[in-house]
Amino acid sequence: MEYNITLLKGDGIGPEIVESAAAVLEKTGEKFGHKFNFTNCLIGGCAIDETGIPLPPETVETCLASDSVLLGAVGGPKWDDQPGDNRPEKALLGIRSAMGLYTNLRPAKLYPALRSASPLKDSIVGRGFDIMIVRELTGGIYFGDRGYRQGKFGREAFDTEAYSVTEIERIGKIAFDTAMKRSMKVCSVDKANVLESSRLWRSTMHRLAENYPQVEYRDMFVDNAAMQLVRDPGQFDVIVTSNMFGDILSDEASQITGSIGMLASASLGEGSRGLYEPIHGSAPDIAGTGKANPIAAVLSGAMMLRLSFGLGDEAESIEQAVDKVLNDGFRTADIMSENCKALNCMEMTERILDNI
Repeated sequence: MEYNITLLKGDGIGPEIVESAAAVLEKTGEKFGHKFNFTNCLIGGCAIDETGIPLPPETVETCLASDSVLLGAVGGPKWDDQPGDNRPEKALLGIRSAMGLYTNLRPAKLYPALRSASPLKDSIVGRGFDIMIVRELTGGIYFGDRGYRQGKFGREAFDTEAYSVTEIERIGKIAFDTAMKRSMKVCSVDKANVLESSRLWRSTMHRLAENYPQVEYRDMFVDNAAMQLVRDPGQFDVIVTSNMFGDILSDEASQITGSIGMLASASLGEGSRGLYEPIHGSAPDIAGTGKANPIAAVLSGAMMLRLSFGLGDEAESIEQAVDKVLNDGFRTADIMSENCKALNCMEMTERILDNI
């Protein structure tokens, strides 16, 4: 099979980690008889430097014409003086909207070899955890009406949280379908004791749950969910929630795994094409030093193979290669622990390639 993949390397460590992920995809293709054609496009700060805007039309056109997209990271202090509507991060919302991506899948998995890196006690994480956070991506307070007005205390700012039944149903269905392929558990997170939008969210999710009698379903308020993630993360399988709550909870979940440099993500819409990216930032302070951890980008490539291309065996071969390298005691700086061997970004990539 032949697939066309757009590479959006972006800023900071983005080029290094995307090149690593592309090398792993290429090696996997050679092993399984697939050909991956890569096209590089500009996004973020580097696009501002070249074109004056963070998301050039050519980038959008190429992404829409590809089979899937692999993104590195965008942003950095170099572009802090840009106006709000022209900052590098604006490109992320733009490309997600252009591609019609309303679902963000963020796995938070504690690798046994990295158990000591988790900030949680061994008595909490000793049995490990494997959570999938399903975050609604194109609605809610991040996309609602906003502005300034005169309030009772003078000038005030406002942001509006709004969700339709359609938006809740489509993200809820993704969550239940995902749970059917995992451990058959869904936890829907909201703030229905305060927010009207959450009350609609909860009633809609309850109705959806009736269509999935095999799945164990429960509701949880977001403040309790934040607490439960650090008290007993192993209780969760699939968490489904709104845009803002998902943004916060997925970052919390990533931290309890031990390193944000290990975690991939997928943004999906109606078709098979998706946008895949590590959840960490551009880390401009270590760009070009070799200290970047390529594993999250590599695992994002594995998610692409599985979710967009239906290549489960190929994805598993990458995941097993990462497991083998970690179990053999090789580490990048962010996950380094006693008695392990430190590797730079390229050396870690080469180790993974050797195990494909």
